[in-house]
Amino acid sequence: MKCFLDWNNVASNPGSRYVSSKTHLTKLFRSGNTYGLMYSLKCPSRLHSTKEHLRKKRTVAPSSTENEELSQLLKLYKNNKIRTTKYSLLSFLPKNLFEQLHRFANVYFIFLAALNFFTVVEAFQPEIALVPIILVLTVTAVKDIWEDYRRFKSDHFINRLVCQVYSSKQKAYIDQCWKDVRVGDFVRLSCNEIIPADMLLLYSSDPRGVCYIETANLDGETNLKQRQVVLDLPLQGAELNLESFHSRIECENPNNDLSRFRGYMEHPNGVRVGLHNNNLLLRSCTIRNTETVVGIVVYAGHETKAMMNNSGPRYKRSHLERRLNTDVLWCVLLLIIMCLTGAIGHGLWLKNLKDPVFEVDGETSPALAGFYVFWTMIIVLQVLIPISLYVSIEIVKLGQIYFIHNDLALYNEQLDSRIQCRALNITEDLGRIQYLFSDKTGTLTENKMVSCFSRVCVCLSAQAREVVPDPELVRKLSWLCSPTLPLSDGSSGTPSSLEVTYITDFFLALAICNSVVVSSPSQPRHMVTRTPLKSLEEIKLMFQRFSFSPFSALSPPLIKGSPRSFTSRLFTNGASDSDDELLYEAESPDEAALVHAAQAYHCTLRGRSAESLLVDLPGIGSLAVQLLHILPFDSNRKRMSVVVRHPLSGQVVVYTKGADSVIMDLSETPKGAEQAQEIYSHIREQTQKHLDSYARDGLRTLCISKKILEEEEYEVWLKRQLLAESSIENREELLLESAQRLETNLTLLGTTGIVDRLQEEVPETIEALQRAGIKVWVLTGDKKETAINIAYACKLLRPNDQLLTASCSLTVLTAAGDHEESSLGSAAGFVLVIDGRTLDWALQEELKSDFLELSCRCNAVICCRSTPLQKSQVVRLVRDQLGVMTLAVGDGANDVSMIQVADVGIGISGQEGMQAVMSSDFAISRFKHLSKLLLVHGHWCYSRLANMILYFIYKNVMYVNLLFWYQFFCGFSGSVMSNSWVLILFNLLFTSVPPLIFGVLDRDTPADTLMELPELYRVAQTSKVYVPYMFWVTVLDAFYQSLVCFFVPYFALAGSDVGALSFGSPINASALLIILLHQVIESRTLTWIHMLVLVLSGGSYFGFVLLFSLFCVSCSPPTNPLGVETLQMSQPLFYIVCALTTVMALLPRYTHPRPHVHCGKFTHKTYTTSGAGVPGEVGRLLIYGLTFFKEALFVCEMKLQHICISG
Repeated sequence: MKCFLDWNNVASNPGSRYVSSKTHLTKLFRSGNTYGLMYSLKCPSRLHSTKEHLRKKRTVAPSSTENEELSQLLKLYKNNKIRTTKYSLLSFLPKNLFEQLHRFANVYFIFLAALNFFTVVEAFQPEIALVPIILVLTVTAVKDIWEDYRRFKSDHFINRLVCQVYSSKQKAYIDQCWKDVRVGDFVRLSCNEIIPADMLLLYSSDPRGVCYIETANLDGETNLKQRQVVLDLPLQGAELNLESFHSRIECENPNNDLSRFRGYMEHPNGVRVGLHNNNLLLRSCTIRNTETVVGIVVYAGHETKAMMNNSGPRYKRSHLERRLNTDVLWCVLLLIIMCLTGAIGHGLWLKNLKDPVFEVDGETSPALAGFYVFWTMIIVLQVLIPISLYVSIEIVKLGQIYFIHNDLALYNEQLDSRIQCRALNITEDLGRIQYLFSDKTGTLTENKMVSCFSRVCVCLSAQAREVVPDPELVRKLSWLCSPTLPLSDGSSGTPSSLEVTYITDFFLALAICNSVVVSSPSQPRHMVTRTPLKSLEEIKLMFQRFSFSPFSALSPPLIKGSPRSFTSRLFTNGASDSDDELLYEAESPDEAALVHAAQAYHCTLRGRSAESLLVDLPGIGSLAVQLLHILPFDSNRKRMSVVVRHPLSGQVVVYTKGADSVIMDLSETPKGAEQAQEIYSHIREQTQKHLDSYARDGLRTLCISKKILEEEEYEVWLKRQLLAESSIENREELLLESAQRLETNLTLLGTTGIVDRLQEEVPETIEALQRAGIKVWVLTGDKKETAINIAYACKLLRPNDQLLTASCSLTVLTAAGDHEESSLGSAAGFVLVIDGRTLDWALQEELKSDFLELSCRCNAVICCRSTPLQKSQVVRLVRDQLGVMTLAVGDGANDVSMIQVADVGIGISGQEGMQAVMSSDFAISRFKHLSKLLLVHGHWCYSRLANMILYFIYKNVMYVNLLFWYQFFCGFSGSVMSNSWVLILFNLLFTSVPPLIFGVLDRDTPADTLMELPELYRVAQTSKVYVPYMFWVTVLDAFYQSLVCFFVPYFALAGSDVGALSFGSPINASALLIILLHQVIESRTLTWIHMLVLVLSGGSYFGFVLLFSLFCVSCSPPTNPLGVETLQMSQPLFYIVCALTTVMALLPRYTHPRPHVHCGKFTHKTYTTSGAGVPGEVGRLLIYGLTFFKEALFVCEMKLQHICISG
């Protein structure tokens, strides 16, 4: 839709100088007053085609509109009914089956079951071959339908919630279910009600046209957010007349950006009003502190921002899982080799068979028979592929997450917060971290502020709010309350009026340049009603009468004094106090700290509305400051501004606070009297000194400035600002350009320093992580000096380290401490400090490798003045180029990008909202929890899963080889020496549970030892628990045990008349005992749970085979298992063979112990190895022996160092 915009700028009306710009524009649009600006819009009367229109933008009108085209358009939008279920009663069976067939494991089992129905390749009963796949599909389907039923119940409850929707037929609000709400409906909500859909705020019972919402259901943040009624709507307070509402809304199509909403509202007279995010009430938020609001629905159901952000748990593939996929392919290769061996062997056996004493199919050629046997062997040896391992790993990870989630050491009692595990499948990666990238503010520090100012020292706790003002500044501010204002130049110790003006403007800026919401216990509606003792007109006339304007700041070259009678009357009558305790709810702790600090100097923010602020000034009392515009902070500008009309001078003033590097560049010496320039030069010089001092002390610095606008200059800027606000396309770019145009030629007022104290145990945590071999990098947006100071405080930078400072202008090598000191301590290292501008150059393609090489040679790297994009680029560079495991930890929205790029992202639920937590894999409340999470749980999870994977491979290969060795004695025919039920259930049931229990509960080293000796984390990584060659070592181990398990019974029963099932009975029993005892020897922790599971596994096997042999006559044709097991178990030879086989198979594990760390002491424990005489066994013994002998010496050395340090 093309619109032709015509701006008409008419001469300003002097009489309306003190009218708020927003209120004034509202009157203009209605009455066509000649003041200010007016525009007319000429738009096409008809919409484009429906489909084309829907693709470009969304048009919303009241659902009762008489416009047929708009009415049809509204019907095309989705309703408010939500459905998060995947299935219906009719679609469940086919859809669930289709989804399960996407898994390779299920396709593999179905293929084998189908293959077994062909008689020529049949290995055992076709019905039995269906048992594994039916069991797997059924269990998965039951799990899926249970999860879907829970979603269905949740959807049903939400859809049946009731809200009040306006009915044009009944001319009243009626109760209606959420699911029946549609785009264009008017919805009325009361306090504490949940918003059913994304609505544009049209009415609020608050006379200021604002309401407050809590977004905890959306993003976890509990601080209240203020929302504002659309500009140019009727005055609030009286009920909105919906019958007369005929405006049309044009907005962007549905998207998941919670912080952005662009569009405009077009009234019937053609006037357009820009819409922004503060006009939008989001679904699932809660109305607070507002009696009634009315809105029109613009997005409903699955098109709301809340539903579009509902993405479920994060999924990442762990390094261990990628390694496992390779090993599964090796298992496939082994299976093919074994099946080819059987096929070739069977073909040769048939070819060389002469005068057989049993019936042989002579019509089939040996080559074709070998081909059939190949597929038969695929069915028989199917368990060689550890498909069930994937399911077992998921179960084990859920168990590990349960114990991590319930670890009391990771619980924050003060915040009632525990660790959140948002990514369910990368727990083992916590044990392989090599690089840690950390934010500073709120991550290493408390983000609970202590504030200092130029000429001020304020100690402020974000919780206690105990403020100790600077006596010198209090004395200067006290002149505001004196009967006469000083006129001296300050040389006699008395401040000049210009200096008092600067100080007052400084604290006024601290009080109002923010988005803080004010409330009090007695008035919870966030607006403290106080009547100023002097009206604005009276104060203006008084200053005009005496030609005295001390707050106009640098406007006249000379400042006249005021008579004693006037000042006495003004300041004495204006003094007022209030005993009400004010509550400030801020989006960041910095804002709250600065407002509290201003309050300590009697510059108190008492109330806020959409168009005004109520501020107490010392000696004057309460004044209403008209708020014209707020230019919020963004990472590009690095500053925030408010445009107000000064309560005393009536001038339009811009107050700006932001990063010192930005504000100092934008400020300039004002033009005017020589005295004013001298004072300003002195302020700038002192401000720079304070900035340097604060940075050396590790404070976060902000600069405060202001700018006075002429009315004509403000009107020109206002036109462009309104145009930018009403734009849909490129709205952010236009707003940025408008803000940058305003924030120039600033007058510097002073600086603030925010003392951000370290969290508890941060130095100890970083020291432990470094001892564990993890390199720690700090990526922060603070000044270089501040970052270095924090690095000293948290022991990232030690006294004997040397600083390597890289900047665009120079590269400096400095010592961080005395060289004499360094000779007494450990070897000195390098710490690289690089700023954001230099980092831009270092991240260029041709310089990346050099920067990375330099960084790798340093003990730590500190990137200061870095942007969110640079943080993510640094993490990606290290991760991709070095191929290491990376972890990023942060607490704010500026850390989200690096958290998502890292292999493991950890969010800290701190003072800067929940954006980092919502984007993370794990969420903790304190930085100190990293040590327990990585050094203990990370170590355990990696060790457990690595050993469980190797155990699964060993178990499957060992049992499959028993069947493979038997082929050499049955003509490679694919026959087995066990009944098919035992063959199927051996891995599916009898030996499946113990690995799960050991994978969840096993602890190779106690938690206290891992925390005391962080070096064990590094030793576990270098010990190569699960590396490529370990797969082949494990396979050789399984081959050895299978040889023992098969040939000991073979030689024991040689020459007897036992049948195939009687021969297989001691082999199966021995294999079960070997596999279970192998697990016992491998484990480092044995509890009653372990023993119970082992007994139940063994008991289930023997109970099953006994019952099978007693009652099953024809369960496994053509063989007959009746009485076989009972006969075998009644003979002593059976137990002798089982015992001898088990001992011989596990003998190397008893004869080759290894040192094992336990509670800080060394104990000998039998080590898991293969059999004697096998080359792979010797190699494995040597490898493990050398590795753990080195580990033992290393741990002893660490213990000695620890004792020496303690002594």
